[in-house]
Amino acid sequence: MTQPKGPLSHVKVLDLSRILAAPWASQILADLGADVIKVERPGAGDDTRSWGPPFLKDADGQDTREAGYYLAVNRGKRSITVSLDKPEGQRIVRELAMHSDIVLENYKAGTLARYGLDEASLRKLNPRLIYCSVTGFGQTGPRRDQPAYDFLIQAMGGLMSVTGEKDGKPGGGPQKVGIPIVDLMTGMYTAVAVLAALARRNETGVGDNIDIGMLDVQVATLSNQAMNYLVSGKVPVRNGNAHPNIQPQDVYACADGDLILVVGNDGQFAKMCVVLGHAEWATDARFASNAQRVRNIGELSGLLRAVFAGWKREPLIALLDASGVPCGAINSVADVFEDPQVKARGMLTHVAHPSGVQIPQLSSPMRFSDAPLQTQSAPPLLGQHSAAILAELGYAPDDIAALRTQGSI
Repeated sequence: MTQPKGPLSHVKVLDLSRILAAPWASQILADLGADVIKVERPGAGDDTRSWGPPFLKDADGQDTREAGYYLAVNRGKRSITVSLDKPEGQRIVRELAMHSDIVLENYKAGTLARYGLDEASLRKLNPRLIYCSVTGFGQTGPRRDQPAYDFLIQAMGGLMSVTGEKDGKPGGGPQKVGIPIVDLMTGMYTAVAVLAALARRNETGVGDNIDIGMLDVQVATLSNQAMNYLVSGKVPVRNGNAHPNIQPQDVYACADGDLILVVGNDGQFAKMCVVLGHAEWATDARFASNAQRVRNIGELSGLLRAVFAGWKREPLIALLDASGVPCGAINSVADVFEDPQVKARGMLTHVAHPSGVQIPQLSSPMRFSDAPLQTQSAPPLLGQHSAAILAELGYAPDDIAALRTQGSI
């Protein structure tokens, strides 16, 4: 019986990107079955290869050159080393582009034009090419030439202004999110954009040029906080773990640990009140509707904290779960992988690495009934597939050896 192929098994991606945002997008495409060719600098490769410790350990327990950061965003790809500042390297990239559906790059605006590898140059060779540039600030505007990193964009894009505890409270002040959320969301938007262009190309036969800016992404993902400001004129502030529009949603201390309470509607609130032995709160004019609970959250939160302090966490979670009230403990990263639901969904897998060890990988969250995602290959060693990829382009072994000698690959 033929093994089903991934939804994008017919798609070829030329990935000229590095670090995180665009490689996250190309990993999504690889998870979906695309053939992703990752182009890296000879001798050095993607910067994230060295962003450790921790580094992957080989079969002898020695550190490899692959940092955990690199391993997080490069599974399922093939690596070729190419020197873009050499004519021979530029020729290789052009040849790869002629056989690709999508090009991803995240160089500073104008950089690749110096090498004749910009969108205009490559789409002359392949009009069906979808060319996507991912930068900090996009291809236009006063900051177009400036580099950017996730931390900077979290600050500039307003995210840190609404993340963290209130000023005046212990630990108060702006905080970045604990994962590089702007990079990850930029990667998601990038993947969506190139797939939309791919769908449109099926209708028109013509590719497209896509411009993704990290700051644009962060502004777009301000979502409800931005609209709260735009419709009210009131600047959102940090509110700790409390939700600005739906209450009660916060962290509450039980007698033996913290509990997350996420009441999403009036019905859930009424059920919670019954569990806590205070059914009267559900009809109290101060708390009967969500709008009133938001306005009077100070009073409500005080009542809840007094009651929660008398409960042990796990019995209370069990009762609230049984009543349909969303709640839970705050898991560490280690706890996450012991969660029965996470295990049941197969969110952790292991793949063979060329160093001789099995390495852990996070599974894609996407599930297809007719085109199941395949177990992906491990993130590649630097230049692991250079010879094979060049052979596919028609290069003879002697030609490949000469390119290595010249430092072009």
